Order: sequence, then C-alpha cells, then structure tokens
Amino acid sequence: MTKLDIRQIPVLSDNFIYLAREPDTGCVAVIDPALAEPVLAEAKRLDWRITHILNTHHHPDHVGGNLEIKKATNCTIVGPAHDPDRIPGMDIQVKDGDMYDLGATQMQVFFVPGHTRGHIAYWSKDTAALFCGDTIFSIGCGRLFEGTPQQMWTSLQRLRELPPETRIYCAHEYTEANIRFSLTIDPNNMALLRRAAEVKELRAKGKYSVPSLLGEECAANPFLRADNPELAEAIGMEGKNAVDVFAEIRRRKDIF
Repeated sequence: MTKLDIRQIPVLSDNFIYLAREPDTGCVAVIDPALAEPVLAEAKRLDWRITHILNTHHHPDHVGGNLEIKKATNCTIVGPAHDPDRIPGMDIQVKDGDMYDLGATQMQVFFVPGHTRGHIAYWSKDTAALFCGDTIFSIGCGRLFEGTPQQMWTSLQRLRELPPETRIYCAHEYTEANIRFSLTIDPNNMALLRRAAEVKELRAKGKYSVPSLLGEECAANPFLRADNPELAEAIGMEGKNAVDVFAEIRRRKDIF
C-alpha cells in the first residue's frame, strides 16, 4: 500500500495549499494552488519535483498559481470536466467516478456540486485522505455560490459515507468561526464540545485545526447532521426533511 506524503502550506489569510508526494515514483501533486511562489519555494526546500496540479474548483484562491507553476515545472493540470473553461491551463478533465493515477496512488474523483456548479473532490483510499476544496470544512461547509441546498446536501451525504478514519484536507482554516456558530444551534452536542476544546488548545499553541477526521466531523459538524432528528428539533424544524433543515442551517450561518 502506497501512502502519500502530504505537506500543508498556509497562504493568504486562511487558505491551505497541499503538496502530496507519491513515494514509489516521486510524483508530486499540488492541490488547489492559490499562489505559485510559496509552493515552488516549499517544493525546492523539500527537493520535490512538481508533476501535477489537482484543482477542485475554479475560484481564484484555488487556481491562482496554476499557470506560473505550470510554466516553472511543466506539470500536468487536472480539474473538473464540468468546468472546462474556468480552470487555467487544464490538461486533463476528470469526472465523477474516475480514478486518476498519481504515480502508484489512485485518486478517486467525486463530483460534489454546491459551492460551485463544477466542484470535485479527490480521495486517496490508501492514504485515507480527502482533498475536498470548499465542500466540507471542519465543523462547516462551503457557501452555496452556484449550487442548491439539494445539491450540496447530496454532495455532503456522499462524502460522509467514506471511511471514518479519512482525514479531511480542506482548503481553509475556518474552524473556530464554524464552532462559534455551531454552538448556537447544537449547544449540547458532546462531540462538538470536545472538538471546540481541542481546537481552542490547538490554536492557542499556534497549530492548525486541519486536517480533521471524517468520523469526528460526522458527529460534530451540523452540516453533516441535517438528517438528525435532534438537530432538526433544536432549530425548530422537527419533522422537516433533511434538505430543508440543511438549507436553514446554511441560511443561519450566512448571516451569523
């Protein structure tokens, strides 16, 4: 079993870019490069040769470094087939269910619209790693800029079915703000309270709260629990369907 060596690069105010190296072949992927310079500098420091860029969606803070990195490394840019005109320099289009080989490691592609109409995620079974862009955050999910509540809820349901030991390599450090909101609607959730204490300690030490574990997110993240009757009751939507509950949680977060 080949496992990826994953490095986290913080950029801008709260973005994460990831470098993932497949050790058997030395292939190195950059996931969602907002900027080129810190990526190229870190790859040089590690003596890693960038061979790929994997994009989840088209937003500038996920593709802003594409062309400069490609110019510097001649790498292959992989991105969503549903969004061919908005991924700079894309060479290979992937769609739901595709298996893309990063050296000896297979990356399974999930089509997860909601945040954008073309959003995808990449899952490495061997590494138990999910690169989900802005679909799932720790104790949160992405805003619905181009999709519907039904689309996003369906996307979240699909991703939460992955193994609970999956690590969620999301693209932003939003956890503290997400916890503050979540405690207003789910204050008695022990998993959420434990996560709040953990994140407070991590951040006090200058450490990041990402990646998080999917199993813990399923217990603590309200956006993954819209079909939980207790949560629906807590927000005054007892008996409502999960899509309506999810839409209400997302609405409240948007104005929080």
